[in-house]
Amino acid sequence: MKFARYFIAVLVCMGLLILFGDRGFYDVLALKGKVRTLSQENAGIMRENEELKETIRLLRSNARYIEMVARNDLGMVRKGDIVYRFAD
Repeated sequence: MKFARYFIAVLVCMGLLILFGDRGFYDVLALKGKVRTLSQENAGIMRENEELKETIRLLRSNARYIEMVARNDLGMVRKGDIVYRFAD
């Protein structure tokens, strides 16, 4: 009878350690979620890198793209363009 109580107590302790202990079931689930999140972030960063590489390629080789960037982002105008300014 005493042996059965000790055996059950040991089984309960082992079960609790498996579920809640260091590297237990819940720890593994949390780490899997973190890996999934980091993989998604990594994929987003890789897409952004590809877009930046394409922008660099265009800036190095495409005169029209350079002109578009100069006009849109830097506010530059070409000689002979008419500039309209509107009061705020």
